[in-house]
Amino acid sequence: MSASMTSPLRSLINSGTKIWLDSVDPELIATNRALGASGATSNPIIVADLIKTGRFDRDMEQLLDQQLTDEQIAWRLTDHLVSEAQAVFRTVWDQTYGNDGYVSFELDPLLEDPQLGAPHAERVARYVELGKTWSKGHVNRMMKVPATPAGIEALEHLAAAGTTLNVTLIFTMDQYRAARDSVWRGAQTNTTGLHKFKSVYSIFVSRVDVYTEQHVPTLSPAAQGQVGIVGAKRIWNDNREFWRDKKLKIDQEIVFASTGTKKPEDPPWKYAAAFAGSDIETNPPATNAAIEKSGRTFDRQIDKMPDASVLDEIDAKVDVAHLEATLMSEGIKKFADPQKALLALIAQKRKVLAGTT
Repeated sequence: MSASMTSPLRSLINSGTKIWLDSVDPELIATNRALGASGATSNPIIVADLIKTGRFDRDMEQLLDQQLTDEQIAWRLTDHLVSEAQAVFRTVWDQTYGNDGYVSFELDPLLEDPQLGAPHAERVARYVELGKTWSKGHVNRMMKVPATPAGIEALEHLAAAGTTLNVTLIFTMDQYRAARDSVWRGAQTNTTGLHKFKSVYSIFVSRVDVYTEQHVPTLSPAAQGQVGIVGAKRIWNDNREFWRDKKLKIDQEIVFASTGTKKPEDPPWKYAAAFAGSDIETNPPATNAAIEKSGRTFDRQIDKMPDASVLDEIDAKVDVAHLEATLMSEGIKKFADPQKALLALIAQKRKVLAGTT
């Protein structure tokens, strides 16, 4: 590619899309920042995968020397990795006056674990406590809170405290609106004002299309594989309309998440291309790599919808309430299980590093 040509990932960014990396691997952060990525996000799977590389054994040994529990080590290491990523993106945050350059820190997924069965009020209080604790002193860190009943209730309290929020695990318009309204109620009571107020809403896209393959097999070929995109674009439009008259200094945005394709026959940039032109895409490293190798030029597609007949078919055949209930049940499990696996990995790593295996 000649120097005068725009790279595929850069063309996606030039269309109006912000790219946040779905990883806090320092090496991937560096390479993707060079390609134009302007933010990142973390979760227990990402942290576990980094521990497995052995690259952080020295950090682990230092934490073990402090006699910390497995859970304390998990959070200290997450805090360290997220902080390092924040340092890389801090210049973006400064240059955009707080509109971009964030790294998301996921609050304890075990709060939603059905097996632990914490009461609703206890979950709410714990989200608020953890959100305030892990955000303190970090200007470009977002607290990632799920759009569960407890998470949504906690959002109002966190926004009132001035916490920057990334609401995650959203599949439907109803979830988005409940979360957004909770955030906005809280934000308006923050005594420091709204000049630094920032919130984003992460819509999980590809999981919706996995759902329709399994539960709505009668969708036509034109509609199958489009339900996640259509739903996310509708939420994007609703979000834009809601904030239009609020006169805020910073954008309140949609994050198009779960953008990695699940079907081998789909091009890896299917979702990235569909949402080009606005707001934020949190892309897996493999998706960004595939985009960069594609040779494609991406242009604005965010406000383009399928034919009316496809939209009518989706609306007629997809039971949104069942979709939300199914995907939230699966999502909570996918939320909690990786945290359990991370803690088990740390326990095993403790034995290895201590030479007891």
